[in-house]
Amino acid sequence: MELAAVGRDEFVQGFKLAGVRKTFSVDRDALEAQVAKVLDDANVGILILSVDDMKALSNTMRRRLETTPRPVVIAVGKREEEDLREKIKRAIGVDLYK
Repeated sequence: MELAAVGRDEFVQGFKLAGVRKTFSVDRDALEAQVAKVLDDANVGILILSVDDMKALSNTMRRRLETTPRPVVIAVGKREEEDLREKIKRAIGVDLYK
């Protein structure tokens, strides 16, 4: 399983420096198409987006990201929409914190 980061150049640069191999620098116009490509990649286990980019996606795409078991989607930013505990629980089916 691999990590993938999608977003604007300044967002994905940090992930490149951290060693994430699948980083995709895109503008807002190409964001949804690139996210769809990453969702179709069976090797991606975790998809990282910024909170702002997540909000910029269409309702259909956001719903798809929220309901798909794989990859686990993590929105990084000033505030997080969903607790990390719930994301892990949804991804593996077990509450690790209990």
